[in-house]
Amino acid sequence: MQNNADARVRRGFVEIAEGQVHYREAGWQHTAKPPLVMFHASPASALTLEPLLRVLGRSRRVIAADTLGNGDSAAPASDRVDLAYFAGAHMRALDALGIAACDLYGTHTGANIAIEVAIARPAQVGAMILDGVSLYGDDEQADLVANYVPQVSIDAQGSQFNRLWHFVRDAYLFWPWYRQDAAHRRKGGLPDAQALHDKAVEVFKGARTFHLAYRASLAYRKKERLPLVRVPTLIACARGDMLFEYFEQVRALLPTAQFAETDGTATETTRLFQAFLDGARQA
Repeated sequence: MQNNADARVRRGFVEIAEGQVHYREAGWQHTAKPPLVMFHASPASALTLEPLLRVLGRSRRVIAADTLGNGDSAAPASDRVDLAYFAGAHMRALDALGIAACDLYGTHTGANIAIEVAIARPAQVGAMILDGVSLYGDDEQADLVANYVPQVSIDAQGSQFNRLWHFVRDAYLFWPWYRQDAAHRRKGGLPDAQALHDKAVEVFKGARTFHLAYRASLAYRKKERLPLVRVPTLIACARGDMLFEYFEQVRALLPTAQFAETDGTATETTRLFQAFLDGARQA
């Protein structure tokens, strides 16, 4: 059954050992298609995935949870956690929601989480979309781990809000955000003020803990993990994405995958994603 109107986004919580995991969902629950489980980029939350939820939810159930320590989800169990831990927490949340078979979508940090879920549960995952995947060299990775996530102190003067606001804003202007010169200027510019505000608010919520998933993602060893994926996979990237420079290197790590360069618009992106998921299901 196809509904041409955008799906309405609903919100809820599910309980795991660390506390409550906040999620957004949209779409049809009574369909032959498996749910699509989506993992968001760092920082912020699954709020950034709402445009995709609304469109992809026209024909299937779509679910996107806030990663632990981000948005409205509980904090991680400790501050010494790796990316596999965050993937495991997502899997426990899926179990608590009663989701067995599903497809996956992940972007940036979320792509790394999706990779780990697909490796851990290949029988549960029908197909996977990785949208924007980095592949840092050793020196670049060490620099990002050391410098990309800002140190934030909570104080009575509210300096944390100024610090995080500029972190969120500058990430749209420079890659990486702390290299603020012409050579590192991004072409896309800022989003509209409303979108920038909404994303910053989500980061403010996780001011004490968002760095844990981000640093785990930056330290993730994709060169070793991505070749272990055994589920049908689409590796996509918008040409304006700062991670597009790694696209060809990523392709070499998983040559059995399908690949797509996109223009980054919602219309083209959702069309490609839906076609891939439907095709993988019929194969």
